[in-house]
Amino acid sequence: MAIKRWEPFQEIERWEPFSREPMWALDQMQRQMNRLMEGFMPSGNGGSALNYIPSAEMEETAEEIKLKLEIPGMEAKDLNVDVTENSVSISGERKSETKTEEKGMVRSEFHYGRFERKIPLPAHVQNDKAQAEYKNGVLTLNLPKLEGEKHKAVKINVK
Repeated sequence: MAIKRWEPFQEIERWEPFSREPMWALDQMQRQMNRLMEGFMPSGNGGSALNYIPSAEMEETAEEIKLKLEIPGMEAKDLNVDVTENSVSISGERKSETKTEEKGMVRSEFHYGRFERKIPLPAHVQNDKAQAEYKNGVLTLNLPKLEGEKHKAVKINVK
């Protein structure tokens, strides 16, 4: 039996043959939603697509940039963090499997997939003095600014 993709908005088009303009808008919305969701689904070629983008929060002070990323369900050894003077790249691969046996039934679930995120920084940092901590699913990076960036003032001409 072949699996067929259900297209709910195509069904609506058959029910409303007289009103074409609203259906065109629904069709456009469906295409956009499909494109958005493709980033979260495995690719059909046997490999897995990027299926997770960690949420990030950045705080800048006069001395440093603090970056927090939410990456639950991983171990620190599975994370790759690269810091340059003007960006941070975080990547990793999630591998998780759960198996429970109850009343003669076996239930097995697994979640896997790789992710990658590159975040540009608002100021240059001392990448050799960057510190990272991974605790309770949150990766925290402390990135000290370069000396010239700490007290940088920019002259703006007023017209």
